[in-house]
Amino acid sequence: MATLEISEPMFAETIESNKLVILDFWAEWCGPCKAYGPVYEKISEEFPDVVFGKVDTEAEPELGRLFNIKSIPTTIAFKEEIGVFMQPGALPEDALRDLVNMLKGLDMDEVREELAKREQEKTE
Repeated sequence: MATLEISEPMFAETIESNKLVILDFWAEWCGPCKAYGPVYEKISEEFPDVVFGKVDTEAEPELGRLFNIKSIPTTIAFKEEIGVFMQPGALPEDALRDLVNMLKGLDMDEVREELAKREQEKTE
């Protein structure tokens, strides 16, 4: 599956209706983004069951602000509607592949438990 251009109107639906979504926040003028793009595209083709989206921070500034994007490229991942990964900088091909495999195996029940525990600690 090729990467999807993600716009603000389709952002929530994309996150809500897919089990695993990986986003690349980028801009046309960004040299590292241009270098990362082909790597991101190649890995997206290896995982047809994962949604790989690209968010152009120039065209979608609200999404950039929503995630407090300070540098690009930035990779963000959502699994079962929960943000589980965020890292600025271009990821090497092997690291991106490893990330996708790790996220696919991530136990979301454990993640939800940990989030609930943190919420509980905040209220105490």
